[in-house]
Amino acid sequence: MSHPTLIRAAEAEVLSDAPGSLIALLADSGATGNRFTANRATLDEGVFGTPAHFHTRATEFFYVLGGALQVLAGDELHTLETGDFLAVPPTVPHAFGPAAGSGADVLVVFTPGMDRFGYYRLLDRVARGEADPKEIAASAEQYDNHYVDSPRWRQARADAAA
Repeated sequence: MSHPTLIRAAEAEVLSDAPGSLIALLADSGATGNRFTANRATLDEGVFGTPAHFHTRATEFFYVLGGALQVLAGDELHTLETGDFLAVPPTVPHAFGPAAGSGADVLVVFTPGMDRFGYYRLLDRVARGEADPKEIAASAEQYDNHYVDSPRWRQARADAAA
């Protein structure tokens, strides 16, 4: 039986995968019957963001709550501003970080749901020096997070930092 999923802001677990980057864990796949997974990413100005990656099973949605977000989707760069929405289908390489001169507050949703909270907790442990960064690569299949090389994204982030 389906039921509403309610997560109070004060009850959400908040992690950091880098200084200036917070991830509020809202609803993981286990809590939603695998229908969706949701988190809120708050990225301070100057934060790199994510490396280019793709997922094989889920579409990833981005809704900008505040600020501006630079997103690589396939070979295209987009700057999303407050109220903008982007859906990235499975297998499309993508990455995101705050746009130059801005922070970003973003609702991120995956459908169908996928086990992401374990991945975010791993990133948090790596950032705190409690886990080896090699564990991230080793977890690619488990968390359906596959990194790819993107010279275009590296250049875009260097330009945003300049």
